[in-house]
Amino acid sequence: GTTIASTQKSDNGQGSEDYQRVYANGPLYAPVTGYFSPAFASMTGMEKEGNSVLNGDDPSLFSSRIKTLITGDSQRGGAVELTIKPEIQQAAYDALGGREGAVVALDPKTGAILALVSTPSYDPSAFATRNGNAANEANATLSQDSSRPLDNRAIAGNRYPPGSTFKILTTAAALRTGKITPDQEVDAPDTITLPGTSHSLENYGGESCGGRTSFSHAFAQSCNTPFAQLAIDVGEEELAEEAHNWGFDSKLSIPLTVTPSTYPDNDSQAQTAMAGIGQASVQATPMMMAMVAATVANNGEQMTPYLVSRTLDPDLNEVDTTSKKVARTPIDPATAKSLSSLMQTAVTDGTGTTAQVAGVQVAGKTGTAETGSDTGPTTWFVGFAGTDINKPQIALAVVLDGNAETEDNATGGKVAGPIAAQVIDAAVDQ
Repeated sequence: GTTIASTQKSDNGQGSEDYQRVYANGPLYAPVTGYFSPAFASMTGMEKEGNSVLNGDDPSLFSSRIKTLITGDSQRGGAVELTIKPEIQQAAYDALGGREGAVVALDPKTGAILALVSTPSYDPSAFATRNGNAANEANATLSQDSSRPLDNRAIAGNRYPPGSTFKILTTAAALRTGKITPDQEVDAPDTITLPGTSHSLENYGGESCGGRTSFSHAFAQSCNTPFAQLAIDVGEEELAEEAHNWGFDSKLSIPLTVTPSTYPDNDSQAQTAMAGIGQASVQATPMMMAMVAATVANNGEQMTPYLVSRTLDPDLNEVDTTSKKVARTPIDPATAKSLSSLMQTAVTDGTGTTAQVAGVQVAGKTGTAETGSDTGPTTWFVGFAGTDINKPQIALAVVLDGNAETEDNATGGKVAGPIAAQVIDAAVDQ
């Protein structure tokens, strides 16, 4: 494995030795490791969650494949082995290129977290120093940075409107309630007036979806009007139930705390219509949307995401191994197959063509959500991939904050799709 955090002895200049945490490739792994700060007497991330193992206090040395966090010899600490795959983590970090955003990648069969990246990042070493002034200065600089490098956007920063990626759930609800079949024709007008309002909803960028089209085409082209109508047909109660079936408004610990994604109480058909296209008040984390993609990839079984593969004692003998477990089963295998097929078409012939990777089958859904602020739209790609799409090796979510891309015409296809392609390319063995 790769050691990403360890403790080294340092001469403190007074003739005795100090132990200081050293982070290899700090910014790359900061959303996972967090920091261990003697100056602030504080810990975040896996430093905090794994602390009792790392310092040797934990009687069981409770558990968590590829990365090990190892502490110093002084106390004979244990080690926590993580599920992160360095090459996937690096590909995601490089593809984001310091823009404000995040990537979460999962193994859909197990829930193991293959990559957890948030950018721009910071170097945890800045907090590891015993020099209180230096630590304070680093903290002040990072805290005041408008790009919020200390936020873990992947799981716990500001949540995002999921935009059209939420149409996966709207479709699932419509299939479950019999409001649609995948090969059905649907009305796809250029505009739709939302019930009880004078608000005219159009397709993204004012595009036309041809007036009437196959549902598959409407999904692949991410037409808003048929999905707004579909959300109204499904109804608030069933749409809310669908969101909750997938894990919205549920707590999750990986063991880092994941902010719950939220589906709000909508009290009008117009609000339900907007929620059905992932706008207005629906809010999601990249982790949640990666779980959505993983659920479709795994025939409807949503595995609980986890970051710790094993815990080891000071002699690196295995003490505990995480076993995979099903969190929930929001859809049946037939629905998963229908959604997979729709998502494959979105990548071969729809808004997600930028996520194509030679020799790999990719399924996905783009999203572009107006934030209502003066920044550009929030852009998304969620999906899964493998040399055989029926045996996917990765599920992922990519999101970029509105201010990561200043162009008003930025879309999930233009901006997030190419990032997904780079991550998939690194993850899928060809």
